[in-house]
Amino acid sequence: MRRYFANLPPGKIALWCYLIWYLETVAAHFDPSPAIWLNSLGISAVIGVALLLSVARESSSAANPWQTFRLFLMPFCVSSFAALIKGQGYILVLPSRPLELSLSIGLCAVFLVFVLVLRRLRRGQGS
Repeated sequence: MRRYFANLPPGKIALWCYLIWYLETVAAHFDPSPAIWLNSLGISAVIGVALLLSVARESSSAANPWQTFRLFLMPFCVSSFAALIKGQGYILVLPSRPLELSLSIGLCAVFLVFVLVLRRLRRGQGS
């Protein structure tokens, strides 16, 4: 795991920050209503299949399982995020409550520092 995080390209770092932001939002605004989660699963299935078809190559061998997982996870996260923040005073994707905004930004910053420290340690070891 250490090597994985030390070698993350910028795009994957951004995806991890998106996931952190999403998880903090879910923790702050969790709603156990089955409708939110079932609708999000349905949207995930429909959009995930469309995304999978859009990146599929005719001559390609088996798809990357992590890429496939992300293609289905992203629409699930987007739809459930939208449902959870409805009426919560968000401006775009930013919470209006300073504490919540600070926590979201802070958690992403901690992750970035974690990755940078692992990279520095890796360079120090000559890997």
